[in-house]
Amino acid sequence: GQIHYSVVEESELGTVVGNVARDLGLKVEELPGRRLRLGSEESLRYFAVRLDSGTLVVSQRLDRERLCGAAASCVLSVQVVTENPLQLFRLEVEILDLNDNSPSFPTAHRTLRIAESATVAARFPLEGAQDPDVGTNAVSSYRLSPNSHFSLDVKQQPDGKLFPELVLERALDREEQPEVQLVLTAVDGGSPARSGTAQITVQVLDVNDNAPTFDHTTYKVKVRENTPVGAVLLRVNASDPDEGPNGETQYSFGVHTSDSVRRLFALDPRSGEVRVNGALDFEESRFYEIYVRAHDGGVPEMEGNCVLQVQVEDANDNPPEVLLTSLLNPVPEDTPPETVVGLFNVRDRDSGANGDVSLEISPDVPFAIRPLQNHFSLVTQKSLDRESTSQYAVELIAQDGGSPALTSTLTLLLNISDVNDNPPRFSQPSYDAFLQENNPPGSLLCTVSASDPDDGDNSRLVYSIESGQVQDAPISSFVHINPDNGNLYAQRTFDFELLQVLPVSVVVRDSGSPPLYANVTVYIFVLDQNDHPPTILHPASDSDLQAPQRVPLSAPPGYLVAKVTAVDADAGHNAWLSYRLLPQSTDPSLFHVSLYTGEVWTARAFQDSDMAVQHLAVLVTDNGDPPLSTTATITVALEEAALEESFKPQDFLAGAKEKPDLTFYLIIALAAVSTVALATVTLLA
Repeated sequence: GQIHYSVVEESELGTVVGNVARDLGLKVEELPGRRLRLGSEESLRYFAVRLDSGTLVVSQRLDRERLCGAAASCVLSVQVVTENPLQLFRLEVEILDLNDNSPSFPTAHRTLRIAESATVAARFPLEGAQDPDVGTNAVSSYRLSPNSHFSLDVKQQPDGKLFPELVLERALDREEQPEVQLVLTAVDGGSPARSGTAQITVQVLDVNDNAPTFDHTTYKVKVRENTPVGAVLLRVNASDPDEGPNGETQYSFGVHTSDSVRRLFALDPRSGEVRVNGALDFEESRFYEIYVRAHDGGVPEMEGNCVLQVQVEDANDNPPEVLLTSLLNPVPEDTPPETVVGLFNVRDRDSGANGDVSLEISPDVPFAIRPLQNHFSLVTQKSLDRESTSQYAVELIAQDGGSPALTSTLTLLLNISDVNDNPPRFSQPSYDAFLQENNPPGSLLCTVSASDPDDGDNSRLVYSIESGQVQDAPISSFVHINPDNGNLYAQRTFDFELLQVLPVSVVVRDSGSPPLYANVTVYIFVLDQNDHPPTILHPASDSDLQAPQRVPLSAPPGYLVAKVTAVDADAGHNAWLSYRLLPQSTDPSLFHVSLYTGEVWTARAFQDSDMAVQHLAVLVTDNGDPPLSTTATITVALEEAALEESFKPQDFLAGAKEKPDLTFYLIIALAAVSTVALATVTLLA
């Protein structure tokens, strides 16, 4: 059941009300970690919790009369909140009354005018004493000073209040005693008891022997709260059979009518109409008693009394309220479903159906409300994803059962905090970089780019190169990557003739805990430059070249004299070679060099005037930009000899202007591409 404590009003500050930790089953050493605290403003205003002992103590002066007025019970609601897990407990603290107020009468001296014709047993209402204390400390009895004419009768109203009345025990005789002095004493039930007195002077008047009489001793009427000021509730009526002034009746509020009633209602002294004079609030008071007095104009005047009972009916004039007690904000995106992230309650000051409150939550949010005793909890309904939605506007809509219904809305802005649940992703499945050989170290090869939809450190990326070996050297000696922006740089000068393709595995990680990774391969293609001149394989540049090529003088045109063979370490068009006969030769008109094969042929028949020893200078040039070249020297000796069998007659003169051998070009190109492809496959394997 609910924990209930009690404490006497005016207790000293620091007075222990109860041991909250013990009664809630909490250990004192757990209290700092559970963050035990009071949850509402009303709780914090008057009480405090000591974390060293778990006790609830008084932190502000408690005045029961100021807190609860004349209510029979004075109970304050205290909310206690703990975390880890988040829980809300409700306690009740009853403020016990202390007899610190004495009874007092509104009028310390009152004069009653009573006709000498008053009959024995006639009753005369007296003003009751007021005591702000309640219960046994309130007014519990009255006593009347000894006298020969009156006794005291005390009536108890349905609400427990006592009203004293004078009862005439012996007929009055104005000629014998025109005035009677009485002392009325009110005593409360405290220990020790307190008391208060009022002086009553009874003036005995001459005969006006008919008092006004109301149609009903009790009138009952129902009125709706918020009835406009000036509206007529009803009209009371009293009649007096006397004639003249003795029968003229006027109305006024009786002595028992409270000040609050006098402020809220107005009574017409002539007509007896009772009108609304102030704002009626069902939530403040549901019932009023109006004591009406009718007196005539006789001397002495006579009076009659009645009671008007006003029942206030509720109107749906208070919208429901949603009160937030505790909220977890932000909410981690990995929070599992059905986790409590908020605690709150609802209230409506109206009653009945007008005070029945239903609560709904805005649609299309991953949260739900769950009833929890007389409170509600806000729980996650499904998994959260900050990358799709980072903030939710959750509306809690309360609606009462009135007609028309009143609603109120509490909007909660719930932020979703990030969890490192997304690995980085590169913008491409792979990257290709092209680099001219002979590059300077530090050249930018390319930039790899990755992204991470997480937030903060979870999305801060760091790039690195996966370790490995290339040509017995660590790959880090070939390339370097900027860890912050993904720029990939050359660490050294590349040589196409040594390395054509370099695959580099780049790794990116985020800064989450634990970090997540991704990798991508960057293929660095080294592009050839024309940095190698042709190399002469034949004729060799050593002593073998000194032996002359012997050609018979009878050789016809088109006779194959020799062939220059050369190679180029470059690739592609940089390795395409062409041959030309230089003018520095002995007699350039005697010979012709095939442009693409390097074969040296006779251009015409030899003559006697031709020199016997011919020196041929052949220029071998590649197809680079700019081209590189090498010169080969051939010595030809002319002699008398028979034609060799290897002579192959050709229509040389007709084909003096050779056309490029396209097939030869295709073979060279295919060989170069195949070489690069083979190198690439080998490195990737």
